[in-house]
Amino acid sequence: MTNIPKTIRENLHFLCAEIDGQLLQLEAFFKEPTAATARRIMDRAGYAHNLKTRIHTACLYQMGTAKKQNRKKLTLRSLEFIATDLQRLANLCRQCLRHVERIDQFSTLVPERYPALVTNVRTGVGKVEEALVKSDSETAISIGQQQDRIEAGYKKLFKTYTDEMRNPDKAPADIANSLLVASEFRRMGDSLKSISEALISANIGQAVNFERYFSLQNLMSDLEATGSDLKIETIAETRSGSSISAIRDRKTEAVAAVFKDGEKSKVKEERQGVESWHSIYPGLAPKILAYQKRNQSAALLIEHLPGLTFEHIVLNESDALCTQALRTLSKTLKDVWKQTKTKEPAGLGSMQQLSKRLGEVRRVHPEFRDSEINFAGARLTSLDKLIEKAAEREAHVAAPFSVYIHGDFNIDNIIFDPGENRIHFIDLHRSRYMDYVQDVSVFMVSNYRLQVLEQETRQRINTVSQAFFTSVRNFARKQGDATFEFRLALGLARSFATSTRFIFDKSHARRMWLRAQYLIEQALNCPLGDEARFRLRIKEIFVD
Repeated sequence: MTNIPKTIRENLHFLCAEIDGQLLQLEAFFKEPTAATARRIMDRAGYAHNLKTRIHTACLYQMGTAKKQNRKKLTLRSLEFIATDLQRLANLCRQCLRHVERIDQFSTLVPERYPALVTNVRTGVGKVEEALVKSDSETAISIGQQQDRIEAGYKKLFKTYTDEMRNPDKAPADIANSLLVASEFRRMGDSLKSISEALISANIGQAVNFERYFSLQNLMSDLEATGSDLKIETIAETRSGSSISAIRDRKTEAVAAVFKDGEKSKVKEERQGVESWHSIYPGLAPKILAYQKRNQSAALLIEHLPGLTFEHIVLNESDALCTQALRTLSKTLKDVWKQTKTKEPAGLGSMQQLSKRLGEVRRVHPEFRDSEINFAGARLTSLDKLIEKAAEREAHVAAPFSVYIHGDFNIDNIIFDPGENRIHFIDLHRSRYMDYVQDVSVFMVSNYRLQVLEQETRQRINTVSQAFFTSVRNFARKQGDATFEFRLALGLARSFATSTRFIFDKSHARRMWLRAQYLIEQALNCPLGDEARFRLRIKEIFVD
C-alpha cells in the first residue's frame, strides 16, 4: 500500500480509539442503563466528526499532489471511505440510545443480547489499523465477516421481537423501538463491510466489493503468473453496472487478461454471446479463460485482444489507418452477414424501442417533453403520435432475411488489430439473429454522438458514417433488400433519440433529437407501399 501521510495515520488512530470508546460505553449501557453513560456517548458526537473531517481534508490535499491515475489516489479515497464509515458507527450508537429512550419497559429490548453484538463491532474496528498498515487483505476480510455474525444476531432478535408482538402484556411501541435498535446494529455491520472493501481496494489497487474480490482471486489463479506478479487497473465501467479491468504483468506491463464482473444474469449473457460467436464465426470474439459465479454476481476472465478500439482510431489515428479499419470492418460484417443469413424475415421494432426509452430520455432532458405545437394556426402532430404512427408502418416492413448481429454495435465495442488487419468484437451479451439495420444504425450514431467540437475530427466522423452507409447499402442491394433505407431511417431515429440520454451537452443533444424527429417525419411522408423507393439523405443528416 502507498505510504500513509503521518497526519492521516494519526487522526485515523484517534478516530478508531474514539469509536472503540463509544462502543465500550454502549456495551456498558446495555449491561446497566444509566443516564450518565448515555450522556457520555451523546456528548462525544463532535470529536468523531472533527477527526473524520481532518482525515478528509488531509486526503483532499494529498490527492492534489498525486499524479493522474496514481495508486496513491485510490488509497486516499479508500481512507476517506473508512473515516466516513467509522464516524457513521458513532452516529449509529447515538441512534440506538434515541430508540432506547422511547422504550418504557427496558426488558422488552432483551438487553443481555446486545453486548455480544457490540463486541462484534469492536472486533472489526480494532482490526482497521492493522489491516491498513500491514496491507493485510486477510485481516480486511475478517472485518467484513463480522457483518455475518451481526446479521445472525439481528435475525435472532427479530424473531424474538416479532414473537413478542403476540404478547398482550407487551407495548407495541416498545417492540417497534426495540426493532429499530436491532436495525441500527445491522447498519453497523454494513459499515464494517464497507470499511473492509475500502481496505481491500487500497491493498490491490482496484476498487472492489466483497463479491468482486473473491471472484478476482479465484479467476487470477487460472493465470500462469502468480498474484504478486500481476496488477489490476480499471478499463471501463459499463452503464449496465459491470466493471472491466485489465490484469497486467508487473514486469512486462503486458495485459495478461481482461476481468469483467457484474450482475450474474448480465455476465451469463456475455458468456453465452461469446460462445455463440465462437460457434458461428470463430476468431471474431475473445476467448473465455475462466468463469466464476458467486451469489448474485459473476465474473469472466477474458483473453486480451491486441489492437485499438474503433473510437480511438476515429479520434486519434491517421486518416490512412481510419480508412483501413473501416474497410476491414465493412468486409468482415458482410462476410458475417452472408455466412449467418437465414430466410427468416426480421422485424426491427425500433419505434417500440424508442417508445419504451422516452421516459429515460426525458428524465435527462425534460425539455424534450411532448407538447402540442401550433404553427401559423395549424396544430402539428406531436412526436409521441409520430412514433405511434411510425411503429404501425414499421410493423409491416420487415427485413427479408435475418443475420447474426452484435446487438450493441457502438464503436468502443469494435477492436481493430492493424498488424493482423483483423476485426474483433467485445461486449456481446445482446448478440442474436435480427435485422442487421439494428447494428448499422447504432454504429453510425455512436460515431455522430462523439462529443468533440474540433472541425477536422467532426469531418472525419461524418466521412466514416457516410462511407459506412454506402458500403452497407451496396450489400443490401445485392441481397435484394429493397426497404433497407426506409428501415434505416427509423433505426437511426431510434438511435439518435435514445442516445441523448448519455449526452449532457444540451445543444448536441438537441441536434440529435431534431434529427430523430426529422427522420420519422420523412419515413411517414413516404406513401404507403412505396417504402422500397424511399431514399435517405445521409449527407444532410450527418453534417453539422
